[in-house]
Amino acid sequence: MRRNIEFNASGVKLRGWLYTPDSGSGPFPAVILAHGFTATKEMTLDRYAETFAKGGLASLVYDNRNLGDSDGMPRHEVDPVAQMRDYRDAISFAQSLTEVDSDRIGIWGTSYTGGTVLAVAAIDRRVKAVVSQVPFVNGFKNIQQFLRLSEMPAFVAMLEEDRVRRMNGEPSRYIKVTTDKPDEPAAFPGLRTHHYFHDFVTRVPGIKWENKVTLQSLDYLLEFDITGYVERVSPTPMMMIVSDKDSSTPADLALEIFHLAREPKELMVIRADHYASYIEDFARTSGGARDFFVKNL
Repeated sequence: MRRNIEFNASGVKLRGWLYTPDSGSGPFPAVILAHGFTATKEMTLDRYAETFAKGGLASLVYDNRNLGDSDGMPRHEVDPVAQMRDYRDAISFAQSLTEVDSDRIGIWGTSYTGGTVLAVAAIDRRVKAVVSQVPFVNGFKNIQQFLRLSEMPAFVAMLEEDRVRRMNGEPSRYIKVTTDKPDEPAAFPGLRTHHYFHDFVTRVPGIKWENKVTLQSLDYLLEFDITGYVERVSPTPMMMIVSDKDSSTPADLALEIFHLAREPKELMVIRADHYASYIEDFARTSGGARDFFVKNL
């Protein structure tokens, strides 16, 4: 069962879906889900929520601010700190719903929000379990692996020019999120990334994803680092799902964070790339997360 929802997050209206199991009267334990960098809820989050519902879990799925069906300006800007706060507002909203057991709430995040949920779990004890899938955990280290050393000066100069532009009262410039052209600048280059996003755009009617993101979003990305949070997640149970061939959110950075975390914690490693967690290995990642939440909520 699914119904549309909307809630207030620090003055911005966020929109999404509430899923509840087809059997049982509730209130149900609930999981809150939001997608990664620029992605919208139609990009597999509905399938995760359906899998969780089969385990007796409700799911609150929403688009991040400035993206998809949610409000927020500037459009197509990704602010991870604001997204942390939005997760906490989503918890408050979920607790107000009659379908949800307010004392049994978990959070799930993937890629960029895979790091975000670890920070939220560290500071908000209403979170009773957290799943972090192929997480983005340290922006500077991630970019160092993502770009060739020779490309870093031009990347930094591009961000500095945009900061001057914003200081002068102009809006941040946009850059493509993905591209299939090897020499064209993009926030996340690579054919696998390009095909992942554009496959949904071509086959999901009405999806509100556009291939652009503000350069300020990349400035925020460089500042992002959840290292100082992770030791504080405990005693909340944590599960991390890592892809060992991940070039978008490298496994070595995620594993560094996992080993910093205290018990209780669980690790799942899939022998694939970043996007396999949503596609080829979906049954394993979604089923593993569902079982973890059922056990800990």
